[in-house]
Amino acid sequence: MLLENLASVEERYDELDRLIQENLNDHQKVAEYSKEKAELEEIVEKSKKYRGILKAIDESESLLDNEDEDLRRLAAMELSSLREKSEELESELKSLLIPKDPRDKRNVIMEIRAGTGGEEAGLFAAELFRMYSRYAEIKGWQIEVLSQNETGLGGFKEIIFMVKGRGAYSRLKYESGVHRVQRIPVTESSGRIHTSTVTVAVLAEVEEVEIDIPENDLRIDVFKSAGAGGQNVQKNATAVRITHLPTGLVVTCQDERSQMQNRQRAMSILRARLYEIEEEKRQSEERAARRSQVGSGERAEKIRTYNYPQSRVTDHRINVSSHNLDAVLEGEIDIFIDELALRDEAERLAESEI
Repeated sequence: MLLENLASVEERYDELDRLIQENLNDHQKVAEYSKEKAELEEIVEKSKKYRGILKAIDESESLLDNEDEDLRRLAAMELSSLREKSEELESELKSLLIPKDPRDKRNVIMEIRAGTGGEEAGLFAAELFRMYSRYAEIKGWQIEVLSQNETGLGGFKEIIFMVKGRGAYSRLKYESGVHRVQRIPVTESSGRIHTSTVTVAVLAEVEEVEIDIPENDLRIDVFKSAGAGGQNVQKNATAVRITHLPTGLVVTCQDERSQMQNRQRAMSILRARLYEIEEEKRQSEERAARRSQVGSGERAEKIRTYNYPQSRVTDHRINVSSHNLDAVLEGEIDIFIDELALRDEAERLAESEI
């Protein structure tokens, strides 16, 4: 099965070479073919090495029956090394052949919302935003806040922001779900530990051409912003609320000073949400047991718990804990993401029948 799949990839690679040569005057086609060819290059190179090793294994095995004892011994030693290399390459090739999530290379729109716990949940939402900001900084990505609804104590009822950078979605997609915090709130006078929750949604950025939203499917309301920004914001109706009538989805943006900028941001968020709905529908047809991305925010639903008294963070999906809460809140979350990515790859490999 593996060799058949590799043969198909090599055949497509050669075909792309031919198509590029035949369409040199069509720059758009050349760019598309070149991009696809570049994505297949690593597989083709490793495939050639793999075939070479398989051939060498056959040759070494044929020498095991040779009359020369020294030659038999050398062949056996060579065979052991070749089989080890073969297994290593086979594993790498299977990983490369797993169908990739087309969204993995995209920028990300993240939505953090306070769930159960009132002001304490809002404060923790702000801390999660800071954690993701630090993680983005570590990765060399950029953060752009699209919309925010602050609480009185410096927390967020909701904050929506974009993360721009190569591979952002491939890493941050594992952060979707309910995050639970256990600690003594700053507003708690009796010293009791409270449990609060925050929901995180991770959406891939969607280009305008990828999803068609008919104008008559939208209701667009404009109003005066109640947020920060001075007299200009309060005097003029710059805030925008867009309602997608078929689904009932509502997006509000009021952080920018111009109505046009707020409308553009709201449409960007709406496109990502609608795309995610379509993607969820498609994947649920392929996978019967598809987890919903974000729960209701109830305490019982959780993907990760941040326990302040014990300085422990536990990811319940993989049962992995870090006993350095401060480091996690400073953006060191790869301890969880690496393990989640490995598990995801193993599951997709099992499903792909490579």
